[in-house]
Amino acid sequence: MKIIDAHIHFSDIKSFHHTAEKLSFVDYSYNGHQKDFRDANVVLSIAMGLTETDKMGFPDYEARTPMGIDLEDKTPANIVYCAGVNPYDLNEEALERLEEDLQKPAVVGIKIYLGYYPFYAYDEVYEPVYGLARKYRVPVVFHTGDTYSERGLLKYSHPMAIDEVAVKHRNINFMMAHFGDPWTLTGAEIIYKNPNVFADLSGLIVGTVKELKKYSEGRFLDHLRHALVFADSYDKLLFGTDWPLAPVGPYIEFIKELIPAEYHEDVFYNTAIKVFPKIEPFLP
Repeated sequence: MKIIDAHIHFSDIKSFHHTAEKLSFVDYSYNGHQKDFRDANVVLSIAMGLTETDKMGFPDYEARTPMGIDLEDKTPANIVYCAGVNPYDLNEEALERLEEDLQKPAVVGIKIYLGYYPFYAYDEVYEPVYGLARKYRVPVVFHTGDTYSERGLLKYSHPMAIDEVAVKHRNINFMMAHFGDPWTLTGAEIIYKNPNVFADLSGLIVGTVKELKKYSEGRFLDHLRHALVFADSYDKLLFGTDWPLAPVGPYIEFIKELIPAEYHEDVFYNTAIKVFPKIEPFLP
């Protein structure tokens, strides 16, 4: 089965390097991506544009919109990305830069980091961004749920706010990263109710195959299993790893156990093409 990873990182972020070296033990590099993803039969990865400055670190209020991917000088041909948005840098010039990026073939969506920046999804600051998403027919990906930084503010990343945006902008597809975890039951209701909202299953566990096995066998994920059954919307889910937070091969097996076999092709491949139509020319 060919696989599309709808949520990885390929940015030079200090916390990602630390996670790769101390927690997940993945080779967070160009060569590491190519080897591990090839071995797992992942044919395309969608990275989330993200940058930080030495002054603040992510979440970085001084990062320049659009945020791209800068892990190494060279980006693999099998990685495309979503341009990241810093709401503190959304003046006319920044929006012009974002629009220029959206015209590039490898820019397949827009990423908004709810919780990392203190703005709700329905804040007026994002309305010009939604206008560009509509114009260029690309999805908007929201970070939802727990933040990978203690400086995040969780009230802004709760998935309930997505409902208001989805109703207002019915002609834009939205994807909730991480299924809103730990508020997965709310995330389930949002994707069930709104035909234009999807969710990826990335970043649910951070660590090695040992952690993946431990949490999948215990009761830690009961809330997620409940939400998946409640939503009964497996065609609205996308596979993602949040690499380098976890090794790709074991994470694939972890998600396979959560999803009924008859939906594997949708979750691991087909739905990503539906949500990110610009990726088709990059597929083998």
